[in-house]
Amino acid sequence: MKLAITTDHAGFEALKELKAFLESLGHECVDYGPNEFDAEDDYPEFMFPAARAVASGECERGVIMGGSGQGEAMAANRILGFGQRCSMARSRQKRQ
Repeated sequence: MKLAITTDHAGFEALKELKAFLESLGHECVDYGPNEFDAEDDYPEFMFPAARAVASGECERGVIMGGSGQGEAMAANRILGFGQRCSMARSRQKRQ
């Protein structure tokens, strides 16, 4: 499956781990960044392109991550069409 993946600074290191895991399962990952850590980055800069890739069919699904996940999900849902929605999942274990 072709997946769009992205995060903001809060998930920068976790995204690398997730990408390696998904690729080990045979998925193709299109990484929408960030490419370098910047504590001042703004999540829509990364969420919108990933959501557009899913909405256009370029990618079959998307995985977005961030600090709370709420703003990231709202940003993605601004792009996704009817029948496509981003839902939020929280980990029981917050990453340090």
